Amino acid sequence: MQHVRKAHERGYADHGWLKSYHSFSFADYYDPQHTQFGALRVINEDRVDAGRGFGTHPHRDMEIISYVLSGELQHKDSMGNGSVIRPGSVQRMSAGTGVAHSEFNPSPQEPVHFLQIWIIPAERGLPPSYEEATFSDADKRGRLRLIASQDGANGSVTVHQDVRLYAGLFDGQERAQYVPAPGRGLYLHVARGKIHANGFDLAAGDALLIEEEAELVLERGQNAEVLLFDLA
Repeated sequence: MQHVRKAHERGYADHGWLKSYHSFSFADYYDPQHTQFGALRVINEDRVDAGRGFGTHPHRDMEIISYVLSGELQHKDSMGNGSVIRPGSVQRMSAGTGVAHSEFNPSPQEPVHFLQIWIIPAERGLPPSYEEATFSDADKRGRLRLIASQDGANGSVTVHQDVRLYAGLFDGQERAQYVPAPGRGLYLHVARGKIHANGFDLAAGDALLIEEEAELVLERGQNAEVLLFDLA
């Protein structure tokens, strides 16, 4: 089974300083057909104005991944972590028993464009933790680079769930093939650009949901950046 969800079908919220697209039900947006995909609970595509951000707020029992597409995102949390992440950086925060954090655009001029991803952990009540990793464009060029996984393989950040998250950059003749194990589902999110995936032409914000298919083939990209989730 394959299903394309177009970018315009997502939920949308405009708060002035924040413009956000929701791939799954979130806040005031509710769609009973799109509440989650396996353990993948949230993909929010956020654009935050210069000098603005999310004040300190709590989370618990959620794996939260931030992936910056352009600009800078400043993070601070109640565990004492503080950093600024940029394109190429992947940030993972396991909220566990409870953590408070803030996210802020430190630039006085430029907006920040990023994806915030929530994954339901396999176990509740874990100790809160934090991790960052950086992957160059060369790491992702013409291939799917593992950036998050349950076992932290190949330098990926560790998430407490049976999920493998890949990022890739594709342009021109660059091509990648991915073969999932039996019983796995794939969720492909196009972060920007355009790409041809399993016979479908996808553009920024589009998603391809795949279950019980033998493979995923990515080709004919046009400045495309994609995220691929392999889930139980």
